[in-house]
Amino acid sequence: MTALGVQAQKLLAQRRPRRSFFERSIRALIILCASLAVVLSSLSICDGHWLLADDRLFGLWQFCTTSNQAELHCLRDLRQAHVPGLASGMAAARSVATLAVVVAIFGLELLMLSQVSEDPHSWHKWAVGSALSLLAFVLSFGGLLSFLVLLRNEVTLLGLTLTFWSEFTASFLFFLNAISGLHINSISRTDGAPYPCGLPAKL
Repeated sequence: MTALGVQAQKLLAQRRPRRSFFERSIRALIILCASLAVVLSSLSICDGHWLLADDRLFGLWQFCTTSNQAELHCLRDLRQAHVPGLASGMAAARSVATLAVVVAIFGLELLMLSQVSEDPHSWHKWAVGSALSLLAFVLSFGGLLSFLVLLRNEVTLLGLTLTFWSEFTASFLFFLNAISGLHINSISRTDGAPYPCGLPAKL
């Protein structure tokens, strides 16, 4: 490498803007909230009991009834609930909700990798991670909406369980993290973050 090339690289390194403490804190908070959303959504889907209607407990994986307020009697065959389209619809709902968690985990991994090393492509990793979080929101909200539509004749506000509201909170956090992540990334690039070719925005 020639001396001119070495000097050019030093100049670019000196002029590459460093992230402020405020920006680092916001990005760390977004990663923390994304991690919390993944945990909440995972626990909610694993439990799966989202609606209590009279003596019946509807879930993503099984349908339960109680006899004389005693122990639960659960069946994996959702057709026994005698709700039209529940078995096939619930299979789609849990598949979409589970896929949301998988997508969110990949998005979270990219968000974390973008903060490990501040190379010229870190903004791209962050953008893709935020976009995956937005996709996770769409899938998660789709699962929630499918569940509510399937059981629209049974749903009451007080009948929705804590695990349902955990999934709702996780879905909201996916959306909030995605929008915040994309917004702070656009601000960083506008303020002179490096472009994909490795050059600063302003020479």
